[in-house]
Amino acid sequence: MLFTLARALAEAWPGGVDRDALIERAFRMRRPDETHRARLRVEIGRLRKLVAPLAQIDANARGFVLAPRARRDVVVLVPPIDGERAQLLALLADGVAWSTSALALALGDSQRTVQRALVELEAEGRVRSIARARAQRWLAPPLAGFTTILLLPAALPDA
Repeated sequence: MLFTLARALAEAWPGGVDRDALIERAFRMRRPDETHRARLRVEIGRLRKLVAPLAQIDANARGFVLAPRARRDVVVLVPPIDGERAQLLALLADGVAWSTSALALALGDSQRTVQRALVELEAEGRVRSIARARAQRWLAPPLAGFTTILLLPAALPDA
């Protein structure tokens, strides 16, 4: 929750984020009420304590603004694969063809949930299937700019 709020504020920097937009993003609620606004105030208070050495979070009429201390720029670092399906895409990006049952086991999801996600990702062109029926396997293109496992050393020398 706090990471979601911090990221939303950092991405909007130097501008601010509307309260309703923060509630929708952090709590996944489209129609906020007073209880959500109260919960947002509590979570912003917790976030203020955590980021106090680096920045302050100011309230304005519409929402909140991140104000870094010592006149620094705000930079958002995100994982190479981000979003709801990040774990699934990360598994598929290793270059090995995965079955839906193996993916379900690795992710801790049902096989049907994984199948639905794969169909959506295939429609977006982010994964592809090979073979059909019981032999069907799934692949994703490798991540650009990252070393493959084949190029990593087996063991680092002792210093």
